[in-house]
Amino acid sequence: MDDDSHYSKQPEPVAAVLKVFGLLAALGERKETGISELSLRLAMPKATVYRFLQTMKALGFVHQEPESERYGLTMKLFELGARALQYLDLIELAKRQMRILSDQTSEAVHLGVLVDNEVIYIDKVDAKYNLAMYSRVGKRAPIHATALGKALLAWETPERRDAVIAGMRFTRFRENSVASPAQFLEELARTRQRKYGLDHEEFEEHIVCIAAPIFDHWNSVVAALSVSFPEFRFDSTRQDEYGAMVMAAGRAVSLELGCSSYPLDAA
Repeated sequence: MDDDSHYSKQPEPVAAVLKVFGLLAALGERKETGISELSLRLAMPKATVYRFLQTMKALGFVHQEPESERYGLTMKLFELGARALQYLDLIELAKRQMRILSDQTSEAVHLGVLVDNEVIYIDKVDAKYNLAMYSRVGKRAPIHATALGKALLAWETPERRDAVIAGMRFTRFRENSVASPAQFLEELARTRQRKYGLDHEEFEEHIVCIAAPIFDHWNSVVAALSVSFPEFRFDSTRQDEYGAMVMAAGRAVSLELGCSSYPLDAA
């Protein structure tokens, strides 16, 4: 970045983002840096540097040494990076099982995780048919109306489960959608009993999904796998068979992640 004109040519929100990442990159090159050095390095006014640093400090990404008043990065960025690496490992380990599920059913297969009281798709294998459920990696979906969400919460600890439910909005997307915390708790009990999550046209019209959880080496739920059928291709007489397929995939990925005993196998 040669001068501040690089920022001024951008729309204001974009310029602000560029400045933040410019500061983060500069701070990452040295253990501690002062405002004057950062101002010169990034060709930004000292007042601007100070304002951004104070915001980043309040958010926990930057610390300030009390004696020198110089700034440095905290471990928060490392923690974010570690989470990203965790997802990369998870995606890589899940790929083979996702392909197996895709070959078995010819339908779309998704890998999802719980983030901010929502499900986020972090990987997918497209259906082998032209007509299939629309989805994309990065898409968010509600917990209470998806098979993935039910699988992610049904085997959570009661404390974690209740905390997540307390922050959820029970929007009724379809006639079959769960509409209250009490109904959702009953649905989670049914999910544990059948050993897989089921969404029968609760979020998207004419779509049926079946999901199973993935556990890590602490036997904690970290993700879930699902297969999605257009309703007209879903054979209800094979529902438990599909559930067993998805559960087998979830078990295989869990064991690769170090899970000692797949919790769904318990009587």
